[in-house]
Amino acid sequence: MQPTIEEAAKQQEVAVVTGAFGYSGQYIARRLLDAKVEVRTLTNAPASQSPFGPQVKAFPFSFDDHARLVQALEGATVLYNTYWVRFNRHEYKQVDAVRNTRALFRAAREAGVQRVVHTSITNPSAESPLEYFRSKAMLEEALTESGLSYAILRPAVIFGSEDVLVNNIAWLLRKFPFFGVFGDGGYSLQPIFVDDFAKLAAEEGGRRTNCIIDAIGPETFTYRELVAQIGSIIQKPRPIISVPPALGHLVGKVVGSSVGDVVITRDEIAGLMGNLLCTDSKPTGYTSLIEWATASSATLGVRYASELRRRKNRSTRP
Repeated sequence: MQPTIEEAAKQQEVAVVTGAFGYSGQYIARRLLDAKVEVRTLTNAPASQSPFGPQVKAFPFSFDDHARLVQALEGATVLYNTYWVRFNRHEYKQVDAVRNTRALFRAAREAGVQRVVHTSITNPSAESPLEYFRSKAMLEEALTESGLSYAILRPAVIFGSEDVLVNNIAWLLRKFPFFGVFGDGGYSLQPIFVDDFAKLAAEEGGRRTNCIIDAIGPETFTYRELVAQIGSIIQKPRPIISVPPALGHLVGKVVGSSVGDVVITRDEIAGLMGNLLCTDSKPTGYTSLIEWATASSATLGVRYASELRRRKNRSTRP
């Protein structure tokens, strides 16, 4: 039986959440604080960006300083790891994120952390030709072999007020007279609401049984259906046309240049079209994306959500 967050809180007097000033990490931290758990964070964001004030003590990511990383984790019962990079840039690469996360797991074990709740992705595979999914599989293996108690959560797409994918689909629908989907758009997604994901994570922090959970929402959409639903909700229904993946990526690069961001990568297109963002598992989330989007329709997609701008804003400490 799944523990309540209040019950789970009794198993975690102190928790460390990576990126607690960011997206999913912020929701996890809020759930824990509401349950009276002491929360620390590892982050590169300046303290001025904290939505929690002095409630959450911040430590810098110190992946290259093992002793300092261990010190930041000492006394913590549970580590919630949401750290990752979505795509490669000259400043940061997924191979670096793999190395850094392995260093984090080693430090957690030395610091005496009892449990790691780790964010992965649906359908990771060590044999995948896609670096994102392959790297996530490597980290799952590193965690399962670490000797630490673990819960590995595998979300497909996380949606919410601060998300990128759903918001930017709405933004594109508001800006352009038609919407292009890669191929036939028949591949599926199972989005989970960010606070549902946070609730699941916080509950798993209170357990000690090793587990791997597909963190998916109650609805399954084809990509074409998702675009059509969002268009209808924000009252911007557009013709949906099929485009070759290479052309879709090129258009994404052009749009990205205009907004100073990476709209979508080749690997993300391949992951979508390979049906890697859906599973046959029982849903673990309960919030309807349709109901949430309807309630948020006045603001959904009004502004473009830039991944690069967020990362830049989080990357400078005073």
